[in-house]
This record gives sequence, C-alpha cells and structure tokens, in this order.
Amino acid sequence: MTTQDANPVCRMHFNVTGMSCAACQARVEKVVSGLDGVENVAVNLLKNTMEVTPKDASQANELTQAIEAAVSEAGYGAQRTDPGAKNASAVPSRAQTAAAEAAEVKTRLIYSIVFLVLLMYVSMGSMMGLPMPDWLGSHESGLLRGILQLVLSLPPLFLNRVFFVRGFRALCHRAPSMDSLIAVGAGAAFIYGVWVLAEASYWAGAGQIDHALHLAHGLYFEGAAMIVTLITVGKWLEARAKGRTTDAIEKLAALAPKTAVVLRDGKEVTVAREAVAAGDLVVLKTGASIPVDGIVTEGSGSVDESAMTGESIPVEKKPGDALTGATLVSSGRFVMKALRVGDDTALAQIIKLVDEATSSKAPIARLADRVSGVFVPVVIGIALLTLVVWLILGRDFSFALTCAISVLVISCPCALGLATPTAIMVGTGRGARRGILFKSAEALELLGKIDCAVLDKTGTVTAGKPQVVRIAPAAAGLETPLLMIAASLESASEHPLASAVVAAAKEKNLPTQPISDFEQTAGQGIAAKIGKKLYFAGNARMVEAFGLTPPPAISAAAQQSAESGETPLFIGQAPQEDAPGMLLGLLGLADPIKPDSAAAIAALKKLGIEVTLLTGDNQTTANAVAKRAGIDRVIAGVLPSGKANEIARLQAMDKRVL
Repeated sequence: MTTQDANPVCRMHFNVTGMSCAACQARVEKVVSGLDGVENVAVNLLKNTMEVTPKDASQANELTQAIEAAVSEAGYGAQRTDPGAKNASAVPSRAQTAAAEAAEVKTRLIYSIVFLVLLMYVSMGSMMGLPMPDWLGSHESGLLRGILQLVLSLPPLFLNRVFFVRGFRALCHRAPSMDSLIAVGAGAAFIYGVWVLAEASYWAGAGQIDHALHLAHGLYFEGAAMIVTLITVGKWLEARAKGRTTDAIEKLAALAPKTAVVLRDGKEVTVAREAVAAGDLVVLKTGASIPVDGIVTEGSGSVDESAMTGESIPVEKKPGDALTGATLVSSGRFVMKALRVGDDTALAQIIKLVDEATSSKAPIARLADRVSGVFVPVVIGIALLTLVVWLILGRDFSFALTCAISVLVISCPCALGLATPTAIMVGTGRGARRGILFKSAEALELLGKIDCAVLDKTGTVTAGKPQVVRIAPAAAGLETPLLMIAASLESASEHPLASAVVAAAKEKNLPTQPISDFEQTAGQGIAAKIGKKLYFAGNARMVEAFGLTPPPAISAAAQQSAESGETPLFIGQAPQEDAPGMLLGLLGLADPIKPDSAAAIAALKKLGIEVTLLTGDNQTTANAVAKRAGIDRVIAGVLPSGKANEIARLQAMDKRVL
C-alpha cells in the first residue's frame, strides 16, 4: 500500500504459472481486466508476475479469489504474493520459483533425451549403418520396430505433456499459443503413427506382409518425440536465464544489511532495516554496512562506496557529507541522519531499474510471439486445404491424410521455440565469459547498431583493485626501506589501501617488521612503533597533525601523484622526545588501467564509435585514467541514478548507446 496525493492506491501482486508466450500473457491480461472491480492489470511474461490495481482497495481480498479463479479457468495459475495476501508468507521467493522451474525442466529434458536416443536408434539405426541385432534390424522385423517406436515415444510425450495440456486448452479458449503449435504438430505425428501402425497390423494379419512392412516405414513417432524434446531444450535455456536474472536482483538486494543500529532515547537499539524511518539517527561503526541513505551528523572516517560507484578507493566522510545505503564503513564511527528509506533509497531504485530492464524481450522474440497468434489457424487451414485438394485430384484418403499431417508436422515451430532462446543464451554466454553483461535481449539484438560507447572506470577500463604505482623516497636509493616500513605499518590495518601496500612488498620479497602500539586515527591514517621509533602512514592531514612540512622533493611527488589521479600515502617518523620527526617519502596508490584497455578503446574508435568515460570517481582521477586509456570525453562524479540520466540524454540525441 502506498500513498499518493493522500489517496490510498492498492496494488496487488501475483505469481502467474503456465505462461509460455505473448499470447499467454495477453490471455491472462484479458481475463483479469474483464473482471468487475479491476481498474488496471499488467502481466510480466519474463518474471511470470502480474500487478493488479483494484477500483476499490477495501475489496482487494474478495477480488483476489475472483482473479485466481479466472486465471485458473483460463488454463494458468495465479497466487497473490504481496503482504495483503493471507498466505503471502508461504509463497516461495522469485529465486526459489525460478530454481525449481529450471530443475523440473532439466529433469524432463534429461529423461526425454535418453528415450529419444533409444527411439532414434530403433527407427533409423539401420539407415545410419549402426550395428543392430538380427531380431531388430532385419526386414521382417518392421512391425516390431514400429511397436518399439510407439513404446519409446510415450515417455518423452508424457514427460512433456504440459505442452499438450496448455496447447489444447489455449485452442479451446480460442487463444492459440506456441504450446498450441507444439501440441498440434507433435500430436498429429503421434496419432498418424498409431493409425499407420494399426493399419499395418491389419494388413499383416490379412497376409499382405509386404504391404504392412511398406506402411511401417511411414511412422512419425520419432518426429513427435523430437519436437517436444527440442522445445524443452529451449524452455530449459529460458528457465536458466530467468534463474540468473532473479539471482542477480536478489544479490543486489542482499547488499543492504538486514538490521540497523539507531539511537532511541539516547540508547543504541538494533532494529530491522525496514523499521528505520526518515529522521532517525543511525549509528555506524567500522565494518558496518550502511542500511539507508542519509547525511553524516557526527564523526568522520572513510567509506567504501565501490558497491554503488565502482570506485575501489575509500572516500573520506565528515559531518554534512552524504552517505548511500549498501556502502561499507572502512574506518571511523559516524552518526547518520536517515533521509531516504525503503523504496526511496538509491539501492532500491537501482534494483527497480534492473528489474524493469530484465522484463524486456528481443524484438525478434516479440515478433515470434505475434506470429504464433495467427500461425496455428493458418497452418490448420493449409493442412485442411491440402487434404481437400488431394481428394479432389483423385488420390485416396490415406495419401491425402498423410500430406495434410505432413504440413502440420513440418510447420511445428521448432525454430520459433528453440532458435530465439538459443541465440540469446549463446550471445549472452559468450559475452559473460568476456566480462560483458547484457541487460536485456533487445540490447543484444541492437548491439551491432551502436555508435556511442559509454564505459565505467573501475573494473572496466581499470583493474578494479588499488595498487602501488609510485614510490617516492625523500632521498634517492631509499625506495626499499620506505616500502618495508609502510608495509610493516599497514600489515595491522584493514583498510583496502593497506592490502595494496602489503601486496607490493610481497611482490618484491620484502619482509615486514613486528610493530607495537598500533593506533588508527579516523580520517588521517595509522601509527605504530617499529622497535622504539614511532612511524606513521597517512594523508596530508596526518602530516599536519604531527607538525611536519614536506620537503620540496616530496611536495613535487605529491603534486605529480594528485595530477595522475593517485591517492598519496605519506610515510614518516613521528616526533618523539629524543628525536625530531621527518617525512621519509610517499607512496602513490591508484587503480591502474587494464593492459588491453587502450587497445580495446582504439578498436572501438576505429569502428567509428564515440567513447565516453562515465564514472563516480572524482574529475582529476577520471581525467588521468582517460588520458592513459585514450578516451577523449569524461563525465565524472556521477552516481548510478545520474549515470542512467546521462545515458538517456545521449539516447535522446538519437544515439545508440553501448
């Protein structure tokens, strides 16, 4: 239940089962929209869901029964899933439903293939030169082979009986679907095979063995089994795609924590994330995931925003700075005022965008569904016309019937049912193996027409992991001790940059020294003793806190580091009673571009594609990365919702955007 203009608007959500094509979707929408009390209905074929808006919210529960009954009568199933349903808690999640569907289709497919292989061996083994026993491969065993074909075709047809149930039910409701085409084609092949086998048995009993054996060559049992098995392959591929789609959405939702710590009457209380209200004060500590969007009111530290912006290097936060849900507190302690909660958070909006994107279909798939709506009556009409024409031409009824059924069998839409999902799965699979994810089937189809490529920075152009790219000691030749000291200090830290420093030391086989009195200062850095001397590693604020002034060499290195988009990490010896402090040097950390990024971008340009870098990182870093990668246009400091707006702006300029 949501509120809009102070008037309650009730939206009822249902899981719908049994749909296989756009004709099914249209049928469900038609029967539900025809019910009294329904104002609007929208059915999503890919996710097998339906949203219904009733005219009177108070009648929602009564309307639920009418909707479920109407959908069931139309040959499908519907179960209400929103909190307003009495049994909503018992309804499986979309991921569970998709997984169960994929498992069921896979089981059907495996057994169907086993029996189909045996059936093909019996029916065509001798033609293919396969070794066969004498009792099965001889000319006289034709009727026996026919009986075996009948027996072996029954399991695949029974396992995939759902096509016949839904297909003929759709025909009875005058709403033919893809399943109707399958049912008519496979059913015609099987029934004709039974008829021919019965006729052959009759003539064998009448003593005309040669005629009976001749008839036995005209069986189509393997065709019926092959049709339903091939279509089941397509259904399995579709079920796998649905499973990955729902899994991706649920993984997005899992980024946000299930609970939050809020201040109530001056005390810290743990509540469910859904219970956080706008205006609540939320306590965030190191390692905590931020539950909702808000603003820092107290405290400081750093936040890993990679889940939202893709930027791997933590961002320093202070009072007044914005915080986004599903990001992680790397260091420090905050008190945040919740501003956007529930469906208003940035994460919820991203999930909504992804969910809507997965609802799309490739234009070619939509065309196939529209064709299937008129294909069945057209094919049946052609088959009847074929029967009549051959009878008029003087041929016997058996020959005319064979020709008519041949039309039905040949016209069964294996290509419509199998080719489209197979092509989409192969395309998306090959893309995924190369790190490319397609948000929709339509995006895959339109890929060859793009003229504008917009790339994210972290993990796309860059490696997605900070590395030490600069070692600048205060005096030449001291690179090794500088890195050893830095790695020793950072070995006790959990900061993402710390692991990069330790990894750089390990690459050079440098040992770390034992430390003591480790201390971390939020928003500045860390300090610890190596032996009796106190060392530190931190940002410019930590250098100022110890009262140190960088010498010219380190100042120049820091400026070069900033211009290159690096994060400078100053290493120094802190002032003590028996020794003055000094800066030992700095390390520059950055997310380096991938070795093949520049070549890939050059290849895009060679194809005449305009390349843009669109990132949530700061402008300086983005410019530095773009320069090294060969990208001319940069848009920086943009959050996910803003990125969608940038893409929409380019599309409004008639550009096809990758």
